[in-house]
Amino acid sequence: MKCPRCDFENPPSSRFCGACGSELPLADEMDVPTRARESRPSSGIPSIGDIVAGKYRISAQLGKGGMGVVFEAFDIRLKRRVALKFLPPHLTSSPEAKQRFVREAQAVSKLDHPNICTIYEIDETPTGNTFLAMACYNGQTLDRRIKEAPIRPEQAIDIAIQIANALKAAHAKGIVHRDIKPANIFLTEDGQVKVLDFGLAKLASELSITRAGTVVGTVVYMSPEQAGGGAVDGRTDIWSLGVVLYEMLTGERPFKGENEQAVIHSILNEEPRPVSRSVRKLPSGLDRIVGRCLRKNPSDRFA
Repeated sequence: MKCPRCDFENPPSSRFCGACGSELPLADEMDVPTRARESRPSSGIPSIGDIVAGKYRISAQLGKGGMGVVFEAFDIRLKRRVALKFLPPHLTSSPEAKQRFVREAQAVSKLDHPNICTIYEIDETPTGNTFLAMACYNGQTLDRRIKEAPIRPEQAIDIAIQIANALKAAHAKGIVHRDIKPANIFLTEDGQVKVLDFGLAKLASELSITRAGTVVGTVVYMSPEQAGGGAVDGRTDIWSLGVVLYEMLTGERPFKGENEQAVIHSILNEEPRPVSRSVRKLPSGLDRIVGRCLRKNPSDRFA
């Protein structure tokens, strides 16, 4: 029996994978979807071993954050690994909000770009919890990679170019990410970059309109206009890309503070220390590129 997590071929009688130790799906779960047990937790968030939507068997939790919980699962019908992202209730608590998110997910699914995570479908559990079924990749997020060791300039440039290619494709379709950060950048084992969570930040932004003074996103990666609660367009993603590139090159963030308000003050009023002062043998022009991404005025940044 092939392990749905690592593809290792195990003996038919095995209950756990001999390579990665994951619990293997039962034969009847693999071959007879109608016999699968639906997850029934009152919260709508499944547990390991639950079957979601009659076809996804939850095998592991991959991550959790303000934008939802992500699980690794096995598609019983199509025999493939997938990632399921369950949205927090406040993002889909109203029919209007859910409809907006569905439209955004549909738009992103049509991008079909090699540097954007593939969305298979959007669905919900019997308890009404909305989730996305997405491609599941082997590798790690960029934030984990940054914590491991410094990233060589050549590699950082390659990663930044792939992120920029994803943003170019999205912006051409009128889609702005609004939350570009290392945690939303996935690096596959073969070196390909996948940008995650398109559309979620937009939905969160729309739902926070009635809350005065609310900012949506991760503050340290926000553009001045986003941190100030103003209107944003594709150039806010360019700013965030500049912050990510700065962090990849130096291991530090360009704008700092003891709390969110201090960080926002730094973003609005201070200039970051040039990358060249922290990195030796920086490729020619890279200091200028990072600096232009981080211009306070959106019109001064790259298109």
